[in-house]
Amino acid sequence: MEALVEEFLQHLRHERGQAEHTQRTYEALLRKFLAWARKEGLTDWGQVELRHLMAFLQHERQRRLARVPEDSARRLSSESLYLEIAALRAFYRFAEAEKHLPGNLAESLSLPRRWKRLPKALTGEEVERLLRPEAPETPSSLCDQAVLELAYASGLRLAELRQLRLEQLHLEAGFITVIGKGNKERVVPVGRPAVAALQRYLDAGRPKLVRPRSPGTVFLTRRGTPFAAVTLWLRIKRRAQRAQIGRNLTPHMLRHSFATHLLEHGADLRIIQELLGHANISTTEIYTHVASNRLREVHRKYHPRP
Repeated sequence: MEALVEEFLQHLRHERGQAEHTQRTYEALLRKFLAWARKEGLTDWGQVELRHLMAFLQHERQRRLARVPEDSARRLSSESLYLEIAALRAFYRFAEAEKHLPGNLAESLSLPRRWKRLPKALTGEEVERLLRPEAPETPSSLCDQAVLELAYASGLRLAELRQLRLEQLHLEAGFITVIGKGNKERVVPVGRPAVAALQRYLDAGRPKLVRPRSPGTVFLTRRGTPFAAVTLWLRIKRRAQRAQIGRNLTPHMLRHSFATHLLEHGADLRIIQELLGHANISTTEIYTHVASNRLREVHRKYHPRP
């Protein structure tokens, strides 16, 4: 059973080009099913029936969560259950397509309704504080400045920032090429402040970070290596703390701010979809709720008869 899961994961990495986060999530969830299956005496995927999948999901729904007090009534969220079903369905689609299994048992599993949480965005004043250059100027501070300016100017995902390479920069023309989810390439414009911050970092910061074995990624650590996801985000969070932004800055908040502020200033939703690299417009439509909420707040505050 483990061998087929590993083959599926290789398929995700090398053929589907799935995002690293998706790969790790699916791997963890499928290995959780394998551990449960071993306890149930299942040693081959051919032995697994729909009732087993249902029993596993029921077990997960009732399982007491780790790091939660024993007397807590909290159980697995609908969001987590959604991901577990999605992982099983993706695995079975692959196994059926590759003729490893005769059918797709998981297609009968219905996905629970996902609660669409409204993305949180920084205010314009918070963005200004976050993007204010720090003194003294060092290679690391120049790197941080370039990361923040580019993240807000172009709405890149954290993985896209980490993996951005020098050959993807076209600063004189004012754009970059981005390799997003599913290895899809998109062209994203970059504003003048971000271009200036990137150019300053490339001229005065990055050369001092480069080591003999440094790769061609744009952003480098003090050791001349590419950033791990958690390392890059810790750098950004520390910068937010120094800028006295009281809220917890999440990895997607700058991306959400980019999209929300564009929409508030009249950008077309389809254009925002292209810039964010969303495959489906329904993913982008959540930002219309954010803009509508802001409009209602302004109306209540300023209309003489709210």
